Amino acid sequence: MSIHTKLQQRAAEGKPVRVGLIGAGKFGSMYLAQVPRTPGVHLVGIADLFPDGARANLARVGWKPEQSAARSLDAAIKEGTTHVGQDWQALVRHPAIDIIVECTGHPIAAVDHCLEAFANGKHVVNVTVEADAFCGPLLARKAAQAGVVYSLAFGDQPALICDLVDWARTCGFPVVAAGRGHKWLPHFSESTPETVWGNYGLTPEQARRGGLNPKMFNSFLDGSKPSIECTAVANATGLHVPGNGLLYPPASIEDIPYVTRPASEGGVLERKGMVEVISCLEPDGRRIPYDIRMGVWVTVEGETEYIRNCFEEYNAHTDPSGRYFTLYKRWHLIGLEVGMSVASVALRGEATGVATCWNADVVATAKRDLQPGEVLDGEGGYTVWGKLLPAQTSMNMGGVPLGLAHDVKLVRPVSKGQSLTWSDVAMDTSTRAWKIRKEMESLFGEPLRRAA
Repeated sequence: MSIHTKLQQRAAEGKPVRVGLIGAGKFGSMYLAQVPRTPGVHLVGIADLFPDGARANLARVGWKPEQSAARSLDAAIKEGTTHVGQDWQALVRHPAIDIIVECTGHPIAAVDHCLEAFANGKHVVNVTVEADAFCGPLLARKAAQAGVVYSLAFGDQPALICDLVDWARTCGFPVVAAGRGHKWLPHFSESTPETVWGNYGLTPEQARRGGLNPKMFNSFLDGSKPSIECTAVANATGLHVPGNGLLYPPASIEDIPYVTRPASEGGVLERKGMVEVISCLEPDGRRIPYDIRMGVWVTVEGETEYIRNCFEEYNAHTDPSGRYFTLYKRWHLIGLEVGMSVASVALRGEATGVATCWNADVVATAKRDLQPGEVLDGEGGYTVWGKLLPAQTSMNMGGVPLGLAHDVKLVRPVSKGQSLTWSDVAMDTSTRAWKIRKEMESLFGEPLRRAA
């Protein structure tokens, strides 16, 4: 039975999936635009630090004021409407709500929200992949221990990549590489919220029209978000990561099966079974035609002559050897697609991507020379960007995960391009986010040390 049919059944039975949303920014607003068009789903409540801003976004995406006028969560359930407020704890503790969509984009707060949701028997779709990047394996374990489902969010590229990897393996194909596209030149790692729009390809007017956050969008441009998302994919699929950060090979869609081969066969990979990001720009800045900038892809291997003959007979575009084939989605629709995760988790009990191991980490790396006393401002800011590294490398060096590099004071100078370690910073050790990270290092890090 299709998942949409299951939703229609829930609607017909008057038993909708009851959802609570934490954070109604850009991603959340895109989900809100689709909720009224989705059968069998009732958005009971929205928790946001700025309820008036949430209501403005509801109006922006087409909600009528009466749809979100419920005075309380109980009233919303009774009336079939939505309550907007600031109290996220009330939302995750309400017994009638089935699933929480964590959509704040704030990794430290997201950990609190996820753990509290698990404690109250709520499934979680975690849009804040920055949190998943530094403690996703342990969040997944704690969800399972609580008897609930923890999931990456469909529409965001990690879940879509996981879907392609699952397709490949279910069909019997070995996965050679998987990843996403990006607009990348090496100097973008130095980008700040002041320089983001020109490099990203939007005017300030377009950014204002869309209510776009320059710091958040800069986290895409400077390489932090691609590293974060590839970390989530590697930890969910068991794929490996480059030894010293993403390579961003430039390629058209047609050339992906050429470049995503092992280096020994003419590609760029250190080995088979890796994550990577394809750039839509040549090194001199020229735009590559038919690019994968906004999409996702997986490269698979035809292991036998018969399979390679099938590739040829059905005009599948491969590398020159006929061995490697790439399947792709050229676009992703971000929050407009997150309903797939909500339905999959609530109706099938299946995550659309969830960490199963600790293969990868994102380590905060200096954008410029940093001095003692400066305060780190996290992904997309002025001080650090995120570098993808093997988890074992991060553990060995004591790397500071990017998701915890928020409002943290430096105690030692750090040179531009240098990755930060715990001894470089004065970390707030009182947060649940820091504690769960250290717990994860203890649980998952010891096998890495033994393997080394």
